[in-house]
Amino acid sequence: MSRSSVEQHTQQGLDRYWRSVVLLTLLVVFVGIGSSALRELWGWLNQPVAEIRMAGATRHLDKTALAQTLAGGLTSPLLQLDLKQIQEQLIGDPWVHSASVRRQWPPSLEVQLEEEVPVARWGDKGLLNHQGDIFWPELKPEYRALPRLSGPAHETVRIMQQFHDLNRMFSSEGLRLTGLTLETRGAWTLELDNGIRVIAGREQLLPRLKRFLSIYRQNLAEKAGQIEQIDIRYTNGVAVSWRAGAGQDNAG
Repeated sequence: MSRSSVEQHTQQGLDRYWRSVVLLTLLVVFVGIGSSALRELWGWLNQPVAEIRMAGATRHLDKTALAQTLAGGLTSPLLQLDLKQIQEQLIGDPWVHSASVRRQWPPSLEVQLEEEVPVARWGDKGLLNHQGDIFWPELKPEYRALPRLSGPAHETVRIMQQFHDLNRMFSSEGLRLTGLTLETRGAWTLELDNGIRVIAGREQLLPRLKRFLSIYRQNLAEKAGQIEQIDIRYTNGVAVSWRAGAGQDNAG
């Protein structure tokens, strides 16, 4: 190999070396700049929450108080918050049917609420929504106007459907159900808007109720204010329990 060839080969090697050094230096600079930019971006995104926005139509929930409660429990900046935990905290309120939580910027939380809609009372302390789910808020006097249902907790949907079906049957006679109870053994008890309790049992429910309505229309409607309870678990008639001072128990 000639001297000029050796020098040319050496120069090419030096050129490759310096190109590598320059590229590596540029890469380090770019990484440093990118890392610094990412830190600044993270710092801007991960600031403390400045606002909690509550959305969704509510009647029973105090959204302002709920937001204040959430804000008081936030101990981390926005990106480090556990949204699942916040959602579970919201659903822990008996009036919250569902909740979703999203991060927003400038740093804030957006909460979308769906409130429970009570359609009936459940026993003495609970309420039912339209899906048959039981929830347990603090009961207010306004809920007294709701029908009162009771029975095994796993039978809520069945009881609600039975209530609606029977209410349609009784409405033809100008009566309205205000309560329905399903006993553990399967027996039904009805409460009417005139204050009468009807013991219906568990067998032949519809035939018994149709017979009761016929007897009520013909013999008992005009005395409804004096009647406390009617037991229709008889083959050919009913047993009437009168209110104190109104009369004697008898079978019709």
